[in-house]
Amino acid sequence: MDKLNVCLLNDSFPPAIDGVANAVTNYARIISGQLGRATVVTPYYPEADDSVFDFPVLRYPSLDVSKAVGYRAGIPFDPEVLAAMEEQGFDIIHSHCPISSTVLARELRARIDAPVVMTYHTKFDIDIANAVKGELLREEAARFLVNNIASCDEVWTVSRGAGENLRKLGYEGDYVVMPNGVDLPRGRVDESLIAKATEGYDLPAGVPLFLFVGRMMWYKGARITLDALAELAGSGRDFRMVFIGGGGDRDQIMAYAASLGLEGRVLFVPPIQDRQLIRAWYCRADLFLFPSTFDTNGLVVREAAACGLGSVLVAGSCAAEDVTDGQTGFLIEENAPSMAALLARLCGNIQLAREVGRRAQQQIYLSWDEAVRRAYERYPVVIENYRMRRYPEHDRLADGLLHGFAAALVGLDRSRELYRHVQDSLMSGYEAIKDSITDEKQRIISRLEELRK
Repeated sequence: MDKLNVCLLNDSFPPAIDGVANAVTNYARIISGQLGRATVVTPYYPEADDSVFDFPVLRYPSLDVSKAVGYRAGIPFDPEVLAAMEEQGFDIIHSHCPISSTVLARELRARIDAPVVMTYHTKFDIDIANAVKGELLREEAARFLVNNIASCDEVWTVSRGAGENLRKLGYEGDYVVMPNGVDLPRGRVDESLIAKATEGYDLPAGVPLFLFVGRMMWYKGARITLDALAELAGSGRDFRMVFIGGGGDRDQIMAYAASLGLEGRVLFVPPIQDRQLIRAWYCRADLFLFPSTFDTNGLVVREAAACGLGSVLVAGSCAAEDVTDGQTGFLIEENAPSMAALLARLCGNIQLAREVGRRAQQQIYLSWDEAVRRAYERYPVVIENYRMRRYPEHDRLADGLLHGFAAALVGLDRSRELYRHVQDSLMSGYEAIKDSITDEKQRIISRLEELRK
């Protein structure tokens, strides 16, 4: 297989931390290191340090909307970025977000005539509901989202449930299920690293430890978890629960835990970027609590499995796909009493939880190396289908409007550049004339002084 030059676009990327940012980072790392060439194109973050990556990262202007949706929103019509992208000679364009990134991907396709793949990672109907007020505006936002996705040449989803959610939004086209992997290797870390990661936290030996890692948002099921823990505490069970992560609802979640009297038993740890330390926490815990029906893939479930940690999941959720109850995980109803009953049972049988974790490690684990190789093997098929015009015709008019708008911005930018050039030339000419006049004036004064003598 020829080495491909891949453009990867996403609206979130480090220093923003979420599942999709992690996915794009691993796509770029593995493609650049083992398979071909990859460039990440993503919005600007003030604190970003892209020198830490072994692949190029191209940033474009952004607005801070983190309070509404948890990350910065890209402005996908920067002339310099568009020109820089056009020069890269990409073979394929792979967007991982159906908003700004896909708008930019479509504009790039119009310029370089390369196919666009879009991976649908997240249930955007929930993000839209959280960010957009008013039913009509939500409907328009969903329509824009679906039209943007439908304008791509091939659509991938990270799970069957993600595909069902896409259908719910109104998408009627085909899609390919292309699951994500995890970047943690199978196996446990050294006990010394576990001790380092957990130092300073009250985690008594023999007391069950529950864990959550991810964005601290209510829609991740935090209320179910906290209510279940309150019920467990009320029954006299001792335990510890650790939440690791940041997010827009973190302060509210902490306050709610305090209101339930869970201080001391429920601990909150800031986001951890060191993957080895995250791995150490997985290895220290006895159960991973993830009652989310929002996530389309639940990478953290497979991260936990990599470390031999079983998960508690909502039956029928995307995160529970491929998980067998009592064998590779534990499935509950989407409510606190169901979780509390399970936790009470497992607090008295931690050995069962550990056995389930070991089976999860063997049966549901998928590495990023394998996941990205599967995707990379699909890229030539996409390119061939695109060249042979096997995909449905995308909305040429909409692409034309995007292209025209971007071209207008480029033209405006060039006009400004021309204006600056003319202005600089005039100023240079003015300075030269002024200097000449000054020199001539000085020469005349000097001559007059000589004549007076």
